[in-house]
Amino acid sequence: MSFSANSQKFYIDGQWVAPVSTTTLDVINPATEAPFMTIAMGGKADVDHAVAAAKKAFETWQFSTREDRLALLNRVLDEYNKRFEDIAQAVTAEMGAPIEFAREAQAWAGRAHMEAAIKALEDIQFEETRGTSQVILEPIGVAALITPWNWPLNQIVCKVAPAIAAGCTVVLKPSEIAPASGLIFAEIMHAAGTPAGVFNMVNGNGPDVGQVLAEHADVDMVSFTGSTRAGILVAKAAADTVKRVAQELGGKSANIILPDADFAAAVEAGVRGCFSNSGQSCDAPTRMLVPADRHAEALKVARDTAATMVVGDPHDPETTHGPVVSDVQWGKIQGLIQKAIDEGTDLVTGGTGRPEGLDKGYYVRPTVFGGVTNDMTIAREEVFGMVLAIMPYDTIDQAIAIANDTVYGLASYIAGTDMDQIHAIARRLRSGTVQVNYPEWDVHAPFGGYKQSGNGREYADYGIHDFLEIKGVIGWS
Repeated sequence: MSFSANSQKFYIDGQWVAPVSTTTLDVINPATEAPFMTIAMGGKADVDHAVAAAKKAFETWQFSTREDRLALLNRVLDEYNKRFEDIAQAVTAEMGAPIEFAREAQAWAGRAHMEAAIKALEDIQFEETRGTSQVILEPIGVAALITPWNWPLNQIVCKVAPAIAAGCTVVLKPSEIAPASGLIFAEIMHAAGTPAGVFNMVNGNGPDVGQVLAEHADVDMVSFTGSTRAGILVAKAAADTVKRVAQELGGKSANIILPDADFAAAVEAGVRGCFSNSGQSCDAPTRMLVPADRHAEALKVARDTAATMVVGDPHDPETTHGPVVSDVQWGKIQGLIQKAIDEGTDLVTGGTGRPEGLDKGYYVRPTVFGGVTNDMTIAREEVFGMVLAIMPYDTIDQAIAIANDTVYGLASYIAGTDMDQIHAIARRLRSGTVQVNYPEWDVHAPFGGYKQSGNGREYADYGIHDFLEIKGVIGWS
């Protein structure tokens, strides 16, 4: 199946153009290990072309009205809905996501973020009078948006929509591992009548496109989502031009299950949350903290929950979990599972290798470890696969200390019934998001991290503010 007639082109200055670079890349379907499309891979000349288009377009787009921007975003939303099934099918091919999950979570996320940006743009105030001064919020300029493969539409739309709502022009670099959905999104932007140069897209890898964007003197801001390691490289590349850098990076999120929680339900939901998207979420609750006297009970519930999961063909309606995205990711996960075994954890279920009956595809066995302590590798490093570490605690203070004892700070989870206690714990957790009793995802709440999980905030009005400069005009009145 061909997902885009433009796979070997870039979208620059309102049209699909042939790349300057002649490099191409086969894109692998992780369920079959076979290539399903070939994309063009950009270089410095392609980046220069896209940035120049964005810079020129900014001269006028920065002065567009709220109504202009709302009209554009609403047209984009209409076109997105027309291509909704195409997006879902693309995500299934590029990520191996089960098709229903691709529709209900992956493609849904892009739609939800577009709707949230539109609502935020309707309500946001770009000017404020303070005494005789006027405070004006203005677009920062040309924004380079570098997005990951694990939630492609989520991250593309929660960057592109707020940036355009703020009055910025953008150059998008989607992940080269999962580029099909990004190509479709560029076609959506074109079909919506986006003014030339306001939205541009160049495919490529980190060194040849991402780093060039981060270094570029005519790029005013970089918004990056990916690993902490790569985020550090982006920040260093951007430092010489003193541009703004917003980063949403890795995580090792703790899930504190309190003694008064509906215990079996909380453990089951925690396992499912950790393994959702085949474990490939930066904010996944990968460290489950349970009262020590119920540790054995938690292991049994987790084992029974994992046993209900069907790992396999993403097009099979019985499948609940597909593969991880690549052979590189699969190998990393296998190494970390083996490391946990070698360090003496209790392997509750799963382990190394593919699930039984699967001899092709980057499939991981749903794996649960018990008796984990916070000095073990499995508790320190981000796995990005279906691997859960269950950790006993004796007191609430100890649980909070364990939760905070990490270089990361993207998300935390709490399950319990005493809301006063939950509120007190939430204030003590050093993370950008705290989720209480597994709520529905809220695209209007801020999303971003503390510590090495990044800086800046995304989603809705928080995302728009990240793309704005603040100007004070003293003596305005």
